[in-house]
Amino acid sequence: MAFRNRRAAALPAKLSRSWLLVNAAKPEDFAPALASEADSVIFDLEASVPDDKKAEALGYVSDALSSGMTAWVRVNGIDTDFWADDLAALSKVSGLRGVMLAMTEKPEQVTYTAMRLRAGTPVLALIESAVGIENATAIASAPGTFRLAFGLNDFRKDTGVSDDPMALAYARGKLVVASRVGQLPGAIDGPPAAGAPAEQVTKEALLTASMGMTGKLSLSRDHVDHINAALAPSEDELSWAKELLDAHAAGASVGDGSYLPRLARAQKIADLADSYGLWNA
Repeated sequence: MAFRNRRAAALPAKLSRSWLLVNAAKPEDFAPALASEADSVIFDLEASVPDDKKAEALGYVSDALSSGMTAWVRVNGIDTDFWADDLAALSKVSGLRGVMLAMTEKPEQVTYTAMRLRAGTPVLALIESAVGIENATAIASAPGTFRLAFGLNDFRKDTGVSDDPMALAYARGKLVVASRVGQLPGAIDGPPAAGAPAEQVTKEALLTASMGMTGKLSLSRDHVDHINAALAPSEDELSWAKELLDAHAAGASVGDGSYLPRLARAQKIADLADSYGLWNA
């Protein structure tokens, strides 16, 4: 039985824009999340689940990922009593796409996590503290790190900064630069509030894009379409790219020195449009 949205299932995780978090203690929410337009789905064993429910939630996730579902899983931090159990169970399931490591603060935490999973399992390093931001470049370069993600709410609790974009600009910029230094796909931003209206989600996702981040966490299926749209090439970009590529295919002259860089950008936009299914949108 197919659970996953076919377009999203075929999309490489390095291109995923929306990362939908699903409470792992609510298995009834798994299938609807996987059928949604979320580029990637994460079953959350950490923040969503109280300590006395974690073993039960891990059982739900293990059963789901052993019976045809495929998803990412947010595991508990390495300093908790649950980290080892999470990884022991997930190393045995067939449907694990990768893990998100909560409270990543040091590069070796990612490497130790990757070593306990099947070879090649990607690890998203969720950075949620001042220490994690300070060590972001080393974390990005650690063996096993696939992408960096911003644990926005916990970072604010740790540092006392407001939700003003200016107050968070340094942390976001650090993750963007660290990702580039570590030759990783673009960093993933923190989520909008679960009950945020559509206009607010779009506004926040456009800010995410303006900072150079290419993905965004989501706490609600209702937010996924708005995140995807804001983090994809715009209609104007699609029209410009198509016009330039059509002219090039028809034998347009190279022109000045900016032509080849513009052509490369047009091709990148076209490739993303293909990956995201935008040409027929």
